[in-house]
Amino acid sequence: MNLREEWAKRPWWMNLIWLFCLFMTFIYMPFDLFIKPVAEDQEVWFGFMLTGWWAKATAPLHWLIYGAGAYGFWRMRRWMWPWASLYTAQVAIGMLIWCLIDPRGPGLVGGAVACAVFCVPTVALWRARAQFTS
Repeated sequence: MNLREEWAKRPWWMNLIWLFCLFMTFIYMPFDLFIKPVAEDQEVWFGFMLTGWWAKATAPLHWLIYGAGAYGFWRMRRWMWPWASLYTAQVAIGMLIWCLIDPRGPGLVGGAVACAVFCVPTVALWRARAQFTS
């Protein structure tokens, strides 16, 4: 299969999500796990930031999620619906929570904006059920 056929399997915006999952799976998460010092490690789950060893311990879960996303978008697997949209919805809600509870967060307005931004791919993924065919 050539590159043009591969890109034609999914809408442009889904290709961007797939590329993000590939980047996180093969570049960022290995760096995060094996190179980044524990003292600098941070992972956010449901809007709550974990640091240090707790972050390092939960990072493999993020790696697994991004790896599953990379594979699922590549092969357009049926199980990606509804899981991709539900995970993205969790990120949207988590962004709102983080903005409200973290002292570095921008507060309600910033959280609402961040949540709204992540709601766009959430809705798009939810509506893309027919795209996931294999």
